[in-house]
Amino acid sequence: MESECAYKFGKGKDMNLNKVFETRSSLGYSIPEIKDIYVIAEIGINHNGDMSIAKKLMDVAKNAGCDAVKFQKRTIDKVYSNSELDKERVSPWGRTNREQKNGLEFSEEQYKEIWNYANFLGIDCSASAWDIDSLFFIEKFNPPFHKVASAFITNIPFLNEVAKLGRPSFVSVGMSTLEDIATAVDIFKSTKTPITLFHTVSTYPSKIESLNLLSIPALQNKFEVPVGYSGHETSTSPSLIACALGAVAIERHITLDRSMYGSDQSASLEPEALNRLVGSIRKLPLLIGDGVKRFAEGELEVAQKLRYWEN
Repeated sequence: MESECAYKFGKGKDMNLNKVFETRSSLGYSIPEIKDIYVIAEIGINHNGDMSIAKKLMDVAKNAGCDAVKFQKRTIDKVYSNSELDKERVSPWGRTNREQKNGLEFSEEQYKEIWNYANFLGIDCSASAWDIDSLFFIEKFNPPFHKVASAFITNIPFLNEVAKLGRPSFVSVGMSTLEDIATAVDIFKSTKTPITLFHTVSTYPSKIESLNLLSIPALQNKFEVPVGYSGHETSTSPSLIACALGAVAIERHITLDRSMYGSDQSASLEPEALNRLVGSIRKLPLLIGDGVKRFAEGELEVAQKLRYWEN
C-alpha cells in the first residue's frame, strides 16, 4: 500500500508540510509570519458516496491551488447505535439512517482509488477518522497528516492513539474549553508528535459574529503551538483575516453546488469562491510585507512632486 500511495508532502506546490508545524513562539506573535499557508480542501462526505463527484472535487481543489484534500471515514456500527441506525430517514439510498450512513462511506478499494488519484494530481490527501478502527484504516494509506475533528477533543483514548502514530496532526478545538485543549496539547507533546490547533466554531454554517478570530493569536500565545483556522461560514473573508492574524493553515469545506444533498453542503465553498479564496491567500505575503517602514517603489518621485517646500 505504502509503495503505491506514498508521496512527498506538498507535492503540488513544493510545500513543506513540516514547516506548518514549526512552533513560532520565538516571534512573539506580535507580527504574524505570513509565508506558505497550508490550504486543506475538506471534501468530507460532500461526495455523496459517488467516486466521480469525489474526483471532481479533488480536481476543483487542485485547480484552485489547495495543498491537500481531506475526506471523512467512519465505522458506522462503532459510531452509531443500532437504534439510531434503524431510525427512519429518507435519503437517496433508502429510508433508514443506516442506509444513508452506509451510502456515504467509501470502501478500501475506493480509498485506494482516491489516494492514487491524489498522487496523479500531485496533491496531499488524508481523512478525518471518527473512530479508532477508521484511524488505523486511514493510517494504512500513509497519510501526510491526521486530523482530529472538534467532537473528539474530549475523547482521550482516541487522542492517545492518534498521538502514538507520530504523524503531524491537526486538532480542531470547536466545542471545547481551554482545559480540554490543554489536555489534548499535552498528549501530543508527550509523544513529541507535531500538533497544529485549528480554531473553529462548530456550527454549520457559522454566524460571522460567532467566529472570534482573535482566538488564533490567543491560542498561539497560550499553548506555544501553531494555530490554523477551519471555517464553516459562507464567506471567504474570515479565512483571510485568520491568515493575517497568524493562522498557518486554512481548512474549508468544498462542494460542487451548495444546493446538493448533504448536511455540510450549505457550509461549503463552491469552486468559484474557493478559487478566490486561495488566490487571495497566496497574495497575502505581498500584502502583509515585513513591517519595516520604508519608501515604497515610486513614492520618492511622488514626494518630490508634492513636497514643494523640500525642493
